Amino acid sequence: MSFDFELHWGVRDHMPPDGSYRQNLLGSRIVIPRLLKLFERYDVAATWAVVGFLFASSRKELDRFRPTILPEYSDAVLSPYTEPMGRSEQEDPLHYAASLIDQICQTAGQEVATHTFSHYYCLEPGQTLQAFRADLQSAVAIAAEHGIELGSIVFPRNQVNPAYAPALLEAGISCYRGPENGWMYRPVPQSQKVAAMRAARLADSYVGLPGRQIVNWAEIPQANGLCNVRGSRFLRPYRSRLGAVEKLRLRRITAEMHRAAESHGIYHLWLHPHNLGVNIDGNLQFFEEILKAFAFCRSRFGMCSLSMQSVAELAREQATRCVASEEEQFVVSAHSINADRVQI
Repeated sequence: MSFDFELHWGVRDHMPPDGSYRQNLLGSRIVIPRLLKLFERYDVAATWAVVGFLFASSRKELDRFRPTILPEYSDAVLSPYTEPMGRSEQEDPLHYAASLIDQICQTAGQEVATHTFSHYYCLEPGQTLQAFRADLQSAVAIAAEHGIELGSIVFPRNQVNPAYAPALLEAGISCYRGPENGWMYRPVPQSQKVAAMRAARLADSYVGLPGRQIVNWAEIPQANGLCNVRGSRFLRPYRSRLGAVEKLRLRRITAEMHRAAESHGIYHLWLHPHNLGVNIDGNLQFFEEILKAFAFCRSRFGMCSLSMQSVAELAREQATRCVASEEEQFVVSAHSINADRVQI
């Protein structure tokens, strides 16, 4: 399970801080502590991909970690460096979150990953490898200031850019969350997310091809040295007015999880805390039903709950064992062939 933890930084280009979405964003501050309690109760691990800006306790601290190269997007609205901010988390709860990050760190099984320093858009026109590398260095540095070593990344808006693999490895990041399978989930700039893609994603939440969401262990290690712990399903907010349709969605999620458990595969749910920020009780009740389904899979099939980094480490170990086994078989076969030749 992974969360894109961004507060207003993730929606600032199209949602003003005092607009209609403010309630969702403020609701994140209620949702996160309650989620952490649920994770303690059900012994669930999760990865929290945090925008680096949120670590800062003041504008002065944020400026201290400002990258040496800033993004120069073709659309200047995308750059967050002119965003008005308050002086502290108490004054501006939409742009600071050090206290929430501390709560995450103090909860067993939780991994703090990066969502880049500035919610960097890796496929938008004007972005460059040099600016991304500088942004990433700032993300690593501000996390280290708070005693956190980053090992995983979630690309903002799932804009996975393969050209950035060397920069990630240089920064000590070896794991990322790729998008779900399907044409509607392919990484594209915002301008290319056409209505058909959005409609297909919505439909896929309720009716779609079974089995596609299960991640196989063998597909995680990539040739470029990274591990792709791709997503299985985006968890949309609960809408009580949909009634039976929401029950269908819950059955779909739990059925996918059961199939993953039975096949010893991986099921990766992801969302933003602010997705649950309105109708919090209804959302968390729906969420807990998923955790109950996981508890059943754990008792019945031995399913485990892991962070992205833990999944990546196990996948690498498994791949290493497979290579060693293949080499051993090759040696044994070579010895057999030589022995046959000697007998002849």
